[in-house]
Amino acid sequence: MPTKLTVHPLKNIPLIESGDDLARIIVVAMNDAGIEPDDGDILVFAQKIVSKSEGRQVLLSSISPSPAAVKLAEETDKDPRLVELILQESTSVVRKAPGVIIVRHRLGIVCANAGIDQSNVDHGQGESALLLPQDPDSSARRLRDELTALTGKRHGVIISDSINRPWRLGTVGIAIGSSGVKVLDDHRGNVDMYNRELKVTMSNHADSIATAAMLVMGETIEGIPAAIVRGLDVMDSPQHAGDSVRPPAEDLFL
Repeated sequence: MPTKLTVHPLKNIPLIESGDDLARIIVVAMNDAGIEPDDGDILVFAQKIVSKSEGRQVLLSSISPSPAAVKLAEETDKDPRLVELILQESTSVVRKAPGVIIVRHRLGIVCANAGIDQSNVDHGQGESALLLPQDPDSSARRLRDELTALTGKRHGVIISDSINRPWRLGTVGIAIGSSGVKVLDDHRGNVDMYNRELKVTMSNHADSIATAAMLVMGETIEGIPAAIVRGLDVMDSPQHAGDSVRPPAEDLFL
């Protein structure tokens, strides 16, 4: 267990556009904040800035909805063009209701609207939507390599997004991409303090880190899309965020 855990918001990050060098922008933000990079730092990036830098913003005017999208849009009272994007990014529709489409994203994540967002997105060229990164784990690996090259330090990287959960109101953070961070701590086969064998207990460090960072990053108008988490000994793991997706055969909600 860490003796001290700190979370540092990185402020004054400019609005990100397609092609921007996120790693260099983050290092500049760290310098501006007087934060010296250190071994073991875990850099948490909001999914939105990663998607923007990778050109994942789509003009709805460029989308031609399929008959299936038109039908689902009528059932859920949504824009057919947006529904077409949701279907393109998904492998199955899990639940649907007016105003709500729950899908299994092609990355395996079960979420609303395939993680597609229209908030805090520039609609100056027309109504747009922002998709999740094509491969968040690969994005995290690339950012980690670039940060290490710039700072000479051993970093971990998490790409975070917010999600709602069954039974609970309100969103929490999850890691949709990671590199160099221990994602799952499997306690199965160990014993508790009364010597009872643990059969199902697994800790998700990556999601916990994403939620901790979200507390200082915010989700609306804060304009803080990145944070540094320090004090955790969960570095240099070969695991990735994709390893935490529950297999469909074990998911009782599908």
